[in-house]
Amino acid sequence: MTQTPIKTTKGRTFTNLVSKEGGVKYPLEALNVCEETFSPLEVAYDYDEIRRQVSRESIAAGPNSIWRYKAFLPVESDNPIDVGTGMTPLVKSNRLARRLGLKNLYIKNDAVNMPTLSFKDRVVSVALTRARELGFSTVSCASTGNLANSTAAIAAHAGMDCCVFIPADLEAGKVMGTLIYNPTVMAVKGNYDQVNRLCSEVGNSYGWGFVNINLRPYYSEGSKTLGYEVAEQLGWELPDHIVAPLASGSLFTKIYKGFNEFVKVGLVDDKPVRFSGAQAEGCSPIAQAFKEGRDFVTPVKPNTIAKSIAIGNPADGFYALEVARKTNGNIESVTDAEIIEGMKLLAETEGIFTETAGGTTIAVLKKLVEAGKINPDEKTVVYITGNGLKTQEAVQGYIGEPLTIDPKLESFEHALERSRTLERLDWQQASV
Repeated sequence: MTQTPIKTTKGRTFTNLVSKEGGVKYPLEALNVCEETFSPLEVAYDYDEIRRQVSRESIAAGPNSIWRYKAFLPVESDNPIDVGTGMTPLVKSNRLARRLGLKNLYIKNDAVNMPTLSFKDRVVSVALTRARELGFSTVSCASTGNLANSTAAIAAHAGMDCCVFIPADLEAGKVMGTLIYNPTVMAVKGNYDQVNRLCSEVGNSYGWGFVNINLRPYYSEGSKTLGYEVAEQLGWELPDHIVAPLASGSLFTKIYKGFNEFVKVGLVDDKPVRFSGAQAEGCSPIAQAFKEGRDFVTPVKPNTIAKSIAIGNPADGFYALEVARKTNGNIESVTDAEIIEGMKLLAETEGIFTETAGGTTIAVLKKLVEAGKINPDEKTVVYITGNGLKTQEAVQGYIGEPLTIDPKLESFEHALERSRTLERLDWQQASV
């Protein structure tokens, strides 16, 4: 195959695209699949140049957003699209830890990420900055909800035309959370995998920049910042164990890449970090492959309330399996009922309202602890990637109701006593 010569810019830290299988090099264009090996493309970097440019001090002095790590990201502009994305809280979760029998548990809380309350704001900020550099004026995506929110919001901020594609049965909160930014929204009568196939055809026909298709190599690099931030927030140290949700598998593999890059350039000391992944039983192709010892992922038809991670044919499933196995981690799945309990558990112990993907992750954390697969002394970080306000339907009917009272002290006191009586009964039943 004849390739366009790969040009480099002085001071630029990313050098080319390269296939994950075979190492075939490609120019830094809107490409996502190797023509020779049919494997995904990813961004390659000059780590000697990064080492010259960064230090702990220079990063700490940077903006309070993902762009403090700009040297590790595939953008050239000195003015990237910065909407305050990143540097979300790393919460020491003492109450949840005690409930589960752990000693060193942290929650990386992207449920409060800017501007649309999910980790997708990270990947979209990178993808749209690169899209602008490559000359795209219209951007798009195939989405289960959070990505559509982020793409529409950040495109609006950047003044770019936007058209997003979603499954027609998406949660109302996520649909509203996209429409408010006034993009064109296409609600497709089908599941995410069908939406994604349509978007590939549209991309080829219209020449738009699809953040998770032809711009995917750049887009996916934004997830690395979840690794960088945790290492920095832990005092420039890696955790012992991480638990994260699995959809396409990209987030999982990019956190792994982020940790390794910090080691490679000397920002943190090397140490083994175990990687464990979480899926919903109604869409768990990666977990099924892990349990059966397979090195391939068989596509499934999604059927779960955890729609934001319901990808039946995960593009990076093989690589997620590889990371879990070589780090001595695990990949587990949980039922929809366990997902709801996970959402409630995180909320009542730590005051964090997460969406169904987060409920999945907390439920898998609990399952791994109960199976003895997480050492209580391990410094464990759990990634919460989206906000519960987007999937309120999931917990309707599973939480309490307000106590309606008259504007009188006597009415209040009667209601309070009834409430306490019910609490005692619930506690007694839970103890049986």
